[in-house]
Amino acid sequence: MIKQAIIPLAGLGTRLLPLTSVFAKELLPINGKPGIEYILDECISAGIKEVIFIISQKKLMIKKYFYNDKFYKDIIKKKKDPRIIQEYKKILKYKKMIKFVFQDKPLGTGDAVLKTKKYIKDKYFLMLLPDDLIVKNNCSKSMIAVHKKYNSSVMASMKVNKKEVSRWGIYSVKNKVNKNNFTIKNVVEKPSIKLAPSNNAVIGRYILPKTIFKKLSKLKPGKGGEIHITDAIQSLISDNYKFIGHNFSGKYLDCGTMKGYINSTLEISKI
Repeated sequence: MIKQAIIPLAGLGTRLLPLTSVFAKELLPINGKPGIEYILDECISAGIKEVIFIISQKKLMIKKYFYNDKFYKDIIKKKKDPRIIQEYKKILKYKKMIKFVFQDKPLGTGDAVLKTKKYIKDKYFLMLLPDDLIVKNNCSKSMIAVHKKYNSSVMASMKVNKKEVSRWGIYSVKNKVNKNNFTIKNVVEKPSIKLAPSNNAVIGRYILPKTIFKKLSKLKPGKGGEIHITDAIQSLISDNYKFIGHNFSGKYLDCGTMKGYINSTLEISKI
């Protein structure tokens, strides 16, 4: 079973400026709850036991959020407010399962993943991108079920508007496995509209093999001078590693832009 997850959190969140000039985007409230807690709850419900946060020195606020014990103890001692006690218990539960590693230069998602190499114990691990919320159905849980059935890597997939393909990693399909799953022929990072092999986009959930670290350690920077996880995945596919694209059934919410962030609160408030 998949027991470990990694979550890259070192990005600056420039698409959410000015809020992110002083605040970590992952702690911004979505319907009264920090965005990162939705991701953690998804992991817990999917059976994950350990989560590795990749942060930078500029994002130490995230670590403080989970290690602010004295603050809570002092408040609880004075007020004994049941709501605050419950919130503190929840944070303690999260803290027990979190490890922190640092990526102090913004060299891409692939570089962030590489920072976790010494912590990954099993053959496969889960990666979640915090900008991508998937609600109503647990995407990670359904992907783990697919992984267990086919013993392969899995990536969340969704059809996007053809005009927006350059925002995403885009798949081409090798063959259909069943109604919601297909094997991936190749994946391209942020292609132009003309060069996009389809409009099947990688959404921020991945089950990756531990062997990806070897590929990442040899990769040269790609688009934008960054190390892209999609380039390492494509290298594994070229070596005949099986990757399944999973059309998830939950509702996708993009929290990485101001418009998407506002919409996410509105949508979650309806659930």
